[in-house]
Amino acid sequence: MLKDILTVENIALDVEAADWEQAIRKGGELLQQNQFIDNCYIESMVDNVKKMGPYIVISKGVALPHAEAGAGVKKLGISFIRLAKPVFFGNPDNDPVDLVFCLAAMDADSHLSALVGLSGLLSDKKKLDVLRRETDAAKVHQTISES
Repeated sequence: MLKDILTVENIALDVEAADWEQAIRKGGELLQQNQFIDNCYIESMVDNVKKMGPYIVISKGVALPHAEAGAGVKKLGISFIRLAKPVFFGNPDNDPVDLVFCLAAMDADSHLSALVGLSGLLSDKKKLDVLRRETDAAKVHQTISES
């Protein structure tokens, strides 16, 4: 399922971002360009971090920005950006972040399904290494597809 919702078109490697907010916006823009979300969803992802802090930094170097399911979401999707230079979100245990997965879900069930698929990928150190070093988005997608 992960390969179907995190498509090669939603992958960008070595993205420049000055800070956490720009990193979220760049990941959201991929989803918006590919018709997964409206702009209001990007704003909601940023607002969530401003209101609730860096809870989205879920492991060393990995952030999972998201907003309330449904609001501004056209279809279930995940974008993946690898940052050219890691940025700080304010999470002392897991900063800096270099891998950003923006999640857009229609409802709680699809949100949970996507998280299950993503957790398999993120728990595999070899696959994370590929995500951090591979220069070809198609090969990154292939690694994601194997999860």
